[in-house]
Amino acid sequence: MGYVCTKKPHFKHNPKRNSREDKFRSSYDWQQKRKYIMKRDFYLCRICIAESHMTYGNLSVHHIVSLKNNFDLRLDDDNLITLCAVHHEQAEKGTISADRLHKLIPPTSPE
Repeated sequence: MGYVCTKKPHFKHNPKRNSREDKFRSSYDWQQKRKYIMKRDFYLCRICIAESHMTYGNLSVHHIVSLKNNFDLRLDDDNLITLCAVHHEQAEKGTISADRLHKLIPPTSPE
């Protein structure tokens, strides 16, 4: 009783972990939207497609205008794009412009 395993991971308190953005990322709404955007983008990186590559592994959905800069766009289809890990990192760093990313979003089909 009272034994603590020495191999148990110890986590430091991270105040960002409970931010509005982090809570959103674990929400049902975001999980559903991510699935929808991946399906819309055919489970392929939109930049790779534009460059005639077919990257379908290690994908994520990227907020073109970040949650921090405009939380109201968090579920806006025109602000979301599927990217591979390499292009996602470049987009996060600003190496790929928001304008280019917006142009790569497929047009929405009329309902």
